[in-house]
Amino acid sequence: MPITDVYSATTRRIEILDKDGKVDEALLPSELDDATLQRALELMMRMRAFDEKALTMQRQGRIGTYGSMRGQEAAQAGLALAIEPDDWLVPSIREQGVLEACGVPMRHWFGFCKGDERMAVFPGVNALTPSIPVGSQLLHAAGIGMALELRGEATAAIGFAGDGATSEGDFHEALNFAGVFNARTLFFIQNNGWAISVPITQQTRSATIAQKAHAYGIEGVQVDGNDVLASYVASRDALRKVRAGEGPVLIEAVTYRMESHTTADDHTRYRSADEVAYWAERDPIKRMRAYLEGRGLWDETRHEATLKKLGDDVEAEVARLEDNAPPPPTDIFDHMYSAMPETLRAQRQALLDEIAVRGGNGANHG
Repeated sequence: MPITDVYSATTRRIEILDKDGKVDEALLPSELDDATLQRALELMMRMRAFDEKALTMQRQGRIGTYGSMRGQEAAQAGLALAIEPDDWLVPSIREQGVLEACGVPMRHWFGFCKGDERMAVFPGVNALTPSIPVGSQLLHAAGIGMALELRGEATAAIGFAGDGATSEGDFHEALNFAGVFNARTLFFIQNNGWAISVPITQQTRSATIAQKAHAYGIEGVQVDGNDVLASYVASRDALRKVRAGEGPVLIEAVTYRMESHTTADDHTRYRSADEVAYWAERDPIKRMRAYLEGRGLWDETRHEATLKKLGDDVEAEVARLEDNAPPPPTDIFDHMYSAMPETLRAQRQALLDEIAVRGGNGANHG
């Protein structure tokens, strides 16, 4: 029998805005009018303001461990511009930017980091609670996408993960199920170069993460994740395909985590200053601002006014968060089982008795 090639594939990379703010006009989407271009920058600035406040609050002991998204704003803002209200978001630990852009008040993420589970649900937005185990949320996104396909709904489920999650079995299982059952799922992988202290070079031998999709019969595309315009174009095209039931898509957004993995990590122990400086020159906000200024759509006055407004917005969200009474301590018993065992019932009563002895009512004592 002859030897023949049975399969071959190529992986596209999309970049529209270079690191100096120059645009390939032939690739610029016509639907992005001046107001939308300005909004793209404002979204990224809002994410940055949110992020800076969260880091400050963590250092002050006002919230717990926090995973910064600084440097990854373009990937999330570009995607947010392409998301529709009925789409489903299945986040991990670093998707606070896109969630907020889609209608989740930032105080909910602050509260989630504070350990208040009441804030980990998002009324009015089709978004699941952020997943802490690495990669497990991708199976949820595949399952939602399978349900959307069975129902024939012109909607997408978007599963988020980082490069580290692509080494988990959950990633491969999710892509396989999505491919086999034509799930209406977009897998959005933010490849920020590091899975805590493990570099991408020790994560895979593949030239790209995007190409892994081909093994499961799925389209894979790579995008400059620090280019908000490229992120939008890739997300727009992928979501149109997914919603139409034409198959799942994987987007690899190549970006960089400028801060440590979380506030419990110290990136200076494993990353060089030169590497961080290289990516700082490719800052997504700096790139988009340079482009808009070159077109006369942005200036220093507008920039400072936007920063002032965003600062006020962030402080208002923090005030609303900290005005909330803490959850009742009995929650640790009430939300464990559908039918509470007698042993827990007794412990719950013992806690209430202790609170009563100390002069409390169980509603505001931690």
